[in-house]
Amino acid sequence: MTSPERNTARRHHTVPQFYLRGFADNDQIATVRLPGDQRFVQSVKDASVTKNFYSVEGHLGGEDVIEKELSKIEGAVAAILKKIVAGSWPLDPDDRMSLGFFVALQATRVPVQRRSMEGMAAQIMRLQIGAGGKDSLRKRLEEQGGEVDDELVENVWDLATQPGGPRLQMSNEGHIKHMVELAESLVKYVVGRPWVLVQFDRRSIFTSDSPVGLIPHPKDEPWRGVGYMTAWGITFPLTRKLGLLMGNPEALIDGRIPVERVHQGDVDRTQFGSTALEKLFNGTTVMNASEWLFHHPDDEKFVPEELPMPDAVGMEMDGESMEFSGEPWFKPKEN
Repeated sequence: MTSPERNTARRHHTVPQFYLRGFADNDQIATVRLPGDQRFVQSVKDASVTKNFYSVEGHLGGEDVIEKELSKIEGAVAAILKKIVAGSWPLDPDDRMSLGFFVALQATRVPVQRRSMEGMAAQIMRLQIGAGGKDSLRKRLEEQGGEVDDELVENVWDLATQPGGPRLQMSNEGHIKHMVELAESLVKYVVGRPWVLVQFDRRSIFTSDSPVGLIPHPKDEPWRGVGYMTAWGITFPLTRKLGLLMGNPEALIDGRIPVERVHQGDVDRTQFGSTALEKLFNGTTVMNASEWLFHHPDDEKFVPEELPMPDAVGMEMDGESMEFSGEPWFKPKEN
């Protein structure tokens, strides 16, 4: 009899296998590690895998319950993608909503998103402790019980106020809760845009370990961040020959087109994939990648020669790193 432990999935794909097959040849996919000095071909079964990434220890449904639930979502979207490849466009409302949620979920389920949340939490903790000063830190430590001396306060202070903040690690459960809640909040900014299915012929596009790309608004200053609400557009490579461009909703707002019509797909269309659109998709994919690019073995020529360094964090707090003297920033008013 096979034990439950042996049936538990341990190798979790943070980018689904079915999706990567759209960029592969007989399940073999070319892989580039940023900044481009490592290039090799591997099976889609081995690409974008992190051991126990979605495991929930002690769950009644099994430690891999989330991996199984994600597989169900992926199976439904795989069927939708087959329809698109076969020429079905625009999508019916249910399929459009399912694909939109998949895009939002793909943006939140990847490792760089977890690292971003860890980095943000660390920087917030650094700010809170640093602004409170050493006396406030001592009081915090005393409230937790145990002996507190000057050496302990200094050690904790150094760890908490180091550049980037203390080293924090988000639990799997914390990330899973966050990724679902965030996906549910982002999906309206995905499905509320006009969708363009870009069809490439002679040119090809590739994808990455963080395949949802945000295009900043041309009017925005370079220093401004870009989010799902403010982005001019959102790109999602569907296959090496099909790209989904979720465009600027401003024209829909100006034209007072009801969101119900948008959700119905009434404003969606197809477009031939030009060189400019290939560069838009691939450039956005590169800029939003964390560490890995994935492409068809025949498409290496579409990967830019100059690639950025890996972006392990993805999202950081704006502004220069504050320095703390140990004195509180704000002192209580005297009576």
